[in-house]
Amino acid sequence: MKFFIDTANLEQIQEAYDLGVLDGVTTNPSLMAKEGIKGTENQREHYIKICKIVNADVSAEVIATDYEGMIREGEELAALNPHIVVKVPCIADGIKAIKYFTEKESDQLYIGIFRRTGIAGCKSRSDLRFAFCRTPDDICEDGVGLVGDIVRMYRTYDYKTQVLAASIRNTKHIIECVEMGADGYLSVECYQGLLNHPLTDSGLKKFLEDYKR
Repeated sequence: MKFFIDTANLEQIQEAYDLGVLDGVTTNPSLMAKEGIKGTENQREHYIKICKIVNADVSAEVIATDYEGMIREGEELAALNPHIVVKVPCIADGIKAIKYFTEKESDQLYIGIFRRTGIAGCKSRSDLRFAFCRTPDDICEDGVGLVGDIVRMYRTYDYKTQVLAASIRNTKHIIECVEMGADGYLSVECYQGLLNHPLTDSGLKKFLEDYKR
Protein backbone atom coordinates (compact mmCIF):
# COMPACT_ATOMS: atom_id res chain seq x y z
CA MET A 1 0.00 0.00 0.00
CA LYS A 2 1.30 3.41 -0.98
CA PHE A 3 0.05 6.80 0.04
CA PHE A 4 0.49 9.81 -2.23
CA ILE A 5 -1.08 13.22 -1.77
CA ASP A 6 -2.32 15.37 -4.63
CA THR A 7 -1.45 18.94 -3.76
CA ALA A 8 1.06 21.69 -4.41
CA ASN A 9 0.78 23.13 -0.91
CA LEU A 10 4.15 22.82 0.79
CA GLU A 11 2.68 22.92 4.32
CA GLN A 12 0.33 20.02 3.55
CA ILE A 13 3.18 18.07 2.00
CA GLN A 14 5.44 18.70 4.99
CA GLU A 15 2.68 17.66 7.40
CA ALA A 16 2.09 14.36 5.58
CA TYR A 17 5.82 13.72 5.32
CA ASP A 18 6.35 14.35 9.04
CA LEU A 19 3.60 11.85 9.77
CA GLY A 20 5.87 9.18 8.29
CA VAL A 21 3.40 7.60 5.86
CA LEU A 22 4.06 9.54 2.67
CA ASP A 23 5.30 7.63 -0.39
CA GLY A 24 5.15 10.54 -2.81
CA VAL A 25 3.33 13.56 -4.18
CA THR A 26 1.38 14.08 -7.35
CA THR A 27 0.69 17.60 -8.51
CA ASN A 28 0.02 19.52 -11.69
CA PRO A 29 -0.09 23.09 -13.06
CA SER A 30 -3.72 23.62 -12.00
CA LEU A 31 -2.97 22.66 -8.38
CA MET A 32 0.01 24.99 -8.47
CA ALA A 33 -2.14 27.80 -9.84
CA LYS A 34 -4.39 27.41 -6.77
CA GLU A 35 -1.31 28.16 -4.68
CA GLY A 36 -0.54 31.22 -6.79
CA ILE A 37 2.35 29.55 -8.62
CA LYS A 38 2.09 30.36 -12.31
CA GLY A 39 4.43 30.26 -15.26
CA THR A 40 6.60 27.38 -16.44
CA GLU A 41 9.78 28.37 -14.62
CA ASN A 42 8.05 29.07 -11.30
CA GLN A 43 6.19 25.77 -11.47
CA ARG A 44 9.34 23.81 -12.25
CA GLU A 45 11.13 25.43 -9.35
CA HIS A 46 8.21 24.39 -7.17
CA TYR A 47 8.55 20.77 -8.29
CA ILE A 48 12.14 20.89 -7.05
CA LYS A 49 11.05 22.32 -3.68
CA ILE A 50 8.60 19.44 -3.27
CA CYS A 51 11.31 16.90 -4.13
CA LYS A 52 13.53 18.35 -1.42
CA ILE A 53 10.81 17.88 1.20
CA VAL A 54 9.70 14.34 0.46
CA ASN A 55 12.83 12.72 -1.02
CA ALA A 56 10.42 10.39 -2.85
CA ASP A 57 8.42 10.17 -6.08
CA VAL A 58 6.97 13.48 -7.22
CA SER A 59 4.84 13.36 -10.33
CA ALA A 60 5.01 16.25 -12.78
CA GLU A 61 2.32 16.43 -15.45
CA VAL A 62 2.92 17.31 -19.08
CA ILE A 63 0.45 19.74 -20.57
CA ALA A 64 1.22 18.90 -24.19
CA THR A 65 -1.27 16.65 -25.98
CA ASP A 66 0.86 15.73 -29.00
CA TYR A 67 3.57 13.08 -29.07
CA GLU A 68 6.53 15.35 -29.81
CA GLY A 69 5.41 17.85 -27.19
CA MET A 70 5.01 15.17 -24.53
CA ILE A 71 8.48 13.80 -25.24
CA ARG A 72 10.11 17.21 -25.11
CA GLU A 73 8.25 18.30 -21.99
CA GLY A 74 8.64 14.94 -20.28
CA GLU A 75 12.42 14.94 -20.74
CA GLU A 76 12.65 18.49 -19.43
CA LEU A 77 10.62 17.60 -16.35
CA ALA A 78 12.57 14.40 -15.71
CA ALA A 79 15.82 16.38 -15.78
CA LEU A 80 14.70 18.59 -12.87
CA ASN A 81 15.33 16.01 -10.16
CA PRO A 82 15.91 12.24 -9.94
CA HIS A 83 12.67 11.88 -7.95
CA ILE A 84 10.50 13.39 -10.67
CA VAL A 85 8.13 10.98 -12.39
CA VAL A 86 6.40 12.12 -15.55
CA LYS A 87 2.64 11.91 -15.81
CA VAL A 88 1.10 11.72 -19.29
CA PRO A 89 -2.54 11.46 -20.41
CA CYS A 90 -3.82 8.11 -21.62
CA ILE A 91 -4.58 9.19 -25.16
CA ALA A 92 -3.08 7.69 -28.31
CA ASP A 93 -0.04 9.99 -28.33
CA GLY A 94 0.34 9.50 -24.58
CA ILE A 95 0.58 5.73 -24.96
CA LYS A 96 3.21 6.24 -27.66
CA ALA A 97 5.11 8.52 -25.28
CA ILE A 98 5.05 5.87 -22.52
CA LYS A 99 6.51 3.39 -25.00
CA TYR A 100 9.24 5.87 -25.92
CA PHE A 101 10.23 6.49 -22.31
CA THR A 102 10.10 2.80 -21.44
CA GLU A 103 12.39 1.88 -24.32
CA LYS A 104 14.90 4.44 -23.06
CA GLU A 105 15.09 2.26 -19.92
CA SER A 106 14.98 5.27 -17.68
CA ASP A 107 15.08 4.49 -13.96
CA GLN A 108 12.42 7.11 -13.43
CA LEU A 109 8.79 6.03 -13.46
CA TYR A 110 6.42 7.23 -16.12
CA ILE A 111 2.78 7.33 -15.15
CA GLY A 112 -0.32 6.96 -17.30
CA ILE A 113 -3.57 8.65 -16.32
CA PHE A 114 -6.50 6.28 -16.69
CA ARG A 115 -10.14 6.65 -17.56
CA ARG A 116 -12.35 3.89 -18.93
CA THR A 117 -11.82 5.17 -22.48
CA GLY A 118 -8.09 4.64 -21.99
CA ILE A 119 -8.33 0.95 -21.18
CA ALA A 120 -6.33 0.06 -24.30
CA GLY A 121 -3.31 1.56 -22.60
CA CYS A 122 -3.02 -1.46 -20.31
CA LYS A 123 -0.36 -2.91 -22.59
CA SER A 124 1.88 0.12 -22.20
CA ARG A 125 4.59 -0.51 -19.68
CA SER A 126 4.53 2.43 -17.30
CA ASP A 127 4.99 1.36 -13.69
CA LEU A 128 2.14 3.21 -12.03
CA ARG A 129 -1.32 4.21 -13.18
CA PHE A 130 -4.01 6.44 -11.76
CA ALA A 131 -7.61 5.28 -11.80
CA PHE A 132 -9.91 8.24 -11.23
CA CYS A 133 -12.75 7.99 -8.71
CA ARG A 134 -14.21 11.48 -8.73
CA THR A 135 -14.41 12.07 -12.49
CA PRO A 136 -16.72 9.10 -13.26
CA ASP A 137 -18.82 9.88 -10.17
CA ASP A 138 -19.42 13.39 -11.48
CA ILE A 139 -21.03 11.96 -14.62
CA CYS A 140 -23.12 9.38 -12.74
CA GLU A 141 -20.74 6.45 -13.23
CA ASP A 142 -19.17 4.27 -10.55
CA GLY A 143 -15.71 5.65 -9.78
CA VAL A 144 -14.77 3.03 -7.21
CA GLY A 145 -16.09 0.34 -9.57
CA LEU A 146 -13.72 1.67 -12.25
CA VAL A 147 -10.79 1.18 -9.89
CA GLY A 148 -11.92 -2.40 -9.29
CA ASP A 149 -12.31 -3.05 -13.03
CA ILE A 150 -8.77 -1.91 -13.74
CA VAL A 151 -7.29 -3.87 -10.84
CA ARG A 152 -9.05 -7.07 -11.96
CA MET A 153 -7.96 -6.58 -15.56
CA TYR A 154 -4.32 -6.15 -14.57
CA ARG A 155 -4.37 -9.13 -12.26
CA THR A 156 -6.09 -11.31 -14.88
CA TYR A 157 -3.45 -10.58 -17.51
CA ASP A 158 -0.59 -10.40 -14.99
CA TYR A 159 0.52 -6.87 -15.84
CA LYS A 160 3.25 -5.81 -13.42
CA THR A 161 1.79 -2.42 -12.66
CA GLN A 162 0.46 -0.58 -9.65
CA VAL A 163 -2.96 1.05 -9.58
CA LEU A 164 -3.33 4.24 -7.57
CA ALA A 165 -6.85 5.47 -6.86
CA ALA A 166 -6.93 9.20 -7.61
CA SER A 167 -9.31 12.14 -7.09
CA ILE A 168 -10.80 10.45 -4.06
CA ARG A 169 -13.82 12.29 -2.70
CA ASN A 170 -13.97 10.98 0.86
CA THR A 171 -12.39 8.62 3.37
CA LYS A 172 -14.95 5.91 2.63
CA HIS A 173 -13.69 5.84 -0.96
CA ILE A 174 -10.19 5.10 0.33
CA ILE A 175 -11.44 2.07 2.25
CA GLU A 176 -13.46 0.85 -0.74
CA CYS A 177 -10.51 1.26 -3.13
CA VAL A 178 -8.24 -0.65 -0.77
CA GLU A 179 -10.83 -3.44 -0.62
CA MET A 180 -10.92 -3.42 -4.43
CA GLY A 181 -7.19 -4.14 -4.44
CA ALA A 182 -5.75 -0.73 -5.33
CA ASP A 183 -2.06 -0.45 -4.50
CA GLY A 184 -2.37 3.06 -3.14
CA TYR A 185 -4.40 6.24 -3.10
CA LEU A 186 -4.08 9.99 -3.53
CA SER A 187 -5.78 12.44 -1.26
CA VAL A 188 -5.20 15.41 1.02
CA GLU A 189 -8.19 15.74 3.34
CA CYS A 190 -9.12 12.05 3.14
CA TYR A 191 -5.97 10.72 4.77
CA GLN A 192 -6.73 12.96 7.75
CA GLY A 193 -10.14 11.30 7.93
CA LEU A 194 -8.42 7.95 8.38
CA LEU A 195 -6.75 9.31 11.49
CA ASN A 196 -9.89 10.73 13.06
CA HIS A 197 -12.49 8.59 14.76
CA PRO A 198 -14.90 9.59 17.54
CA LEU A 199 -14.08 6.57 19.70
CA THR A 200 -10.34 6.98 19.26
CA ASP A 201 -10.48 10.72 19.85
CA SER A 202 -12.64 10.43 22.98
CA GLY A 203 -10.48 7.61 24.33
CA LEU A 204 -7.32 9.62 23.79
CA LYS A 205 -8.81 12.67 25.48
CA LYS A 206 -9.84 10.59 28.50
CA PHE A 207 -6.36 9.05 28.69
CA LEU A 208 -4.74 12.50 28.64
CA GLU A 209 -7.11 13.79 31.30
CA ASP A 210 -6.35 10.80 33.55
CA TYR A 211 -2.63 11.20 32.89
CA LYS A 212 -2.70 14.86 33.92
CA ARG A 213 -4.29 13.90 37.24
